[in-house]
Amino acid sequence: MGKVLARLAGLLIVGIFFGCSGKLPTDLGVENGRLAQCPDSPNCVSSQADPADQQHFIAPFSYSGTKESAVARLLAVLATEKRVTISKQTANYVRAEFRSAWFGFVDDVEFYFPDRPLVEVRSASRLGYSDFGVNRKRIEHLRRLFEQAGS
Repeated sequence: MGKVLARLAGLLIVGIFFGCSGKLPTDLGVENGRLAQCPDSPNCVSSQADPADQQHFIAPFSYSGTKESAVARLLAVLATEKRVTISKQTANYVRAEFRSAWFGFVDDVEFYFPDRPLVEVRSASRLGYSDFGVNRKRIEHLRRLFEQAGS
């Protein structure tokens, strides 16, 4: 617990003096049908991680209907969230930046719509080691809203 508190204090100090947004990772997006792998740190979840990796794996979203309607539904859900900026959007991909209320830490959240009724998801913190489960909670929250909007 002491190490976690020390790391958190260090991040806060760095954030106060240097800003908390971090640099945009260069490996975001879809390459060969895959989102970037999660790092070893516990501040990332992905539906394309190995399902045996309980720390990083999270189930993809599913939907019925067209891909276009699913993308529109996701964008409508994201529009209801606070401190979210859509930073990239194509016919089969959406990337959003979520900023924390305190210090403005940025998490990059990606949604990939392959040619089947699934939404592959990835949510990762730009800075730090642990996110205290924030990325997992966010994806599950967005899943619930996405499902509710489709019913």
